[in-house]
Parts: sequence; structure tokens; C-alpha cells
Amino acid sequence: MKLLRRRFLQLAAAATLALPHDARAQVWPIRIVRLLVGFPAGGGMDAAGRILCSQLSEIWGQKVVIENRPGAGGMIALDAAARAAPDGYTMLMSAGAPATYGSLFSLGFDPVADLAPLSLVGRFPHMIVVPNSSPWLSLKDFIAHAKTNAGKINWASPGVGSPAHLAGERFKRMAGIEMTHVPYRGVATGAMSDLIAGRLDAMFNTTGSVLQAVRANQVRALGVTTGARFATAPEIPTIAESGVPGYDVECFYALWAPAATPRQIVRKMNRDVVAILDEPAAQVRFELLGVLAGGSTPEELAAKARADAELWAPIIKAAGIKGE
Repeated sequence: MKLLRRRFLQLAAAATLALPHDARAQVWPIRIVRLLVGFPAGGGMDAAGRILCSQLSEIWGQKVVIENRPGAGGMIALDAAARAAPDGYTMLMSAGAPATYGSLFSLGFDPVADLAPLSLVGRFPHMIVVPNSSPWLSLKDFIAHAKTNAGKINWASPGVGSPAHLAGERFKRMAGIEMTHVPYRGVATGAMSDLIAGRLDAMFNTTGSVLQAVRANQVRALGVTTGARFATAPEIPTIAESGVPGYDVECFYALWAPAATPRQIVRKMNRDVVAILDEPAAQVRFELLGVLAGGSTPEELAAKARADAELWAPIIKAAGIKGE
């Protein structure tokens, strides 16, 4: 029976792809839709993606599942999405602008032309956190120690070129300190356990990956990266008010599809995602991750992504950051 069902789905998919775009959109989806996430299960992006997958599965009457593709600061998932069939059965969740990867890697695809924007998902700050055993009770203490111990402090991020890595690099430059970067493949691949154990001095990561650990008193937060205290974590001071005036970095989660995905399917994806993010129950679930949920039009996402890429390109160049 499983073989018969699989053959039926293959024939149905082939027939759907042969239809004109309008007709194709009317019957979509007829099988599982996958959401590519460039970090391991257990991290902030993965958790945010699972909130959406659960709700979209109900609306679309088909399973929407996470496919984790960790590595290279999220670039592996980006590459897979850009090369996927544009049939409406692949989406990508990104943190920040995909175009930023063009400044980090020699790509075999165009991260702007080969991806279609779907919708913003939510905005959030990054956080700098330290072990509870750390002697630094404030960011000012941390900066003072780093200035007298140049290069002796190590700090983690979820990967070279990841938005959290770039936020940490900007912090280093604006604070006038040197620290040794230790990249991981995500918080769930040892970064949090190493931080809690004191093997790491500090970590920059998303609120979704570290806020719950802060509130559970597993690690200590020294600051958030946004210029003003963030609505989902108002108890945590900003980096700007804690010794680095003018520091202001906000990140965002967003959804993308392969560029040639039929317009009607893109519109439906956008409409349904925005509707989910407007629901108070979903907003509460995102708030627990430190994410201020909110959708957008594809055009608004494209504009925000352009601004994000323009912000980071000169910083990547000045710091000589290269993707691994």
C-alpha cells in the first residue's frame, strides 16, 4: 500500500507541474511542504519555524515540516532553497538578508535573484550572555576586562557570517576590544553547554536561542543589541546604555521561496503566514522566544533585506570575514 500511495503522489505531482500556473495554484498543496532551516533543532530559528509549521499544516491540510540543514552560518539551507524546484513545496526561513551571504561566500547562485520574498516573520535583538560563574555582572565590567586582556576572551556565535557573529563583530569594533571568535553550528551543538560550563567566556546569539536560558537562570545576560530595550525582554539593558553608545542592531526572521514559484502560490503563502502572525495566540508563542511577531508584504521584506545587506557588507569587508 505504501508503494501504491508513493506512486500516486509522484503521478499527482507530475500532473500538477504540467498544469498552467493558475490551475496549479488552485490544487496546491497536494503533498508535504518543507521549510528549510539553516541551524540545528533546538535553536531559536528552529523553534520559530515549528510554530509556523504547526499552523500552516492546519490551514493547508498538508504537513509542513522542518528540514534542518545546519552549517556555514545558515548558507547550506540557503543554497538548497535557491536550487530547489519552484513548485511551492520548498520554503526557507532566514535570519537577516540572504544577500549578506554574497559578501561571505563564492556562491554558485544569486541570493537575490534566485529567491522570492514571502513575508517577514518577526523582529528580535541578539543578546550577549556569559556564564553564571562569570565575574562580570555588567557589560561595562566585561568591556573593562577585555580592554586590559586583549584577545584573551573567547566568544561564541552560531557560525561564521551568521547575523549573531556580525553583531558581535560590530560590538568589538565599537567597544574597541579584541576577542577570539569560536564559531559553532548552532546553539544546540554544544555552544550552550560549553557556555554554562564556563568553557566559553561569552556568546552572541538570538533571543530565541538564549532568552529562555537567561530566564531560567542558566546564564547571565549582559545586554541586547537593539538601540532601545526590546518589547519582549524589557528587563535586559541595551548594549548602547551599557557602555557602547550608538550601538543598534536588530535582526529578523523571514520566509523565502525559490524565485520562479508561481505567483498565486506565493500570494497564498504570504496571505496565510500574515494571518497566522496576526493571531494573539501565535504572537504569545513567539514572544516566549523574544521575537516580536509580524508579517509583511513580499515587497516590504525585499526592501528590509536590501537595507540589512547594505548595513553588513562594509563591516564584513573591513573585518575580513570569510564564510567557512
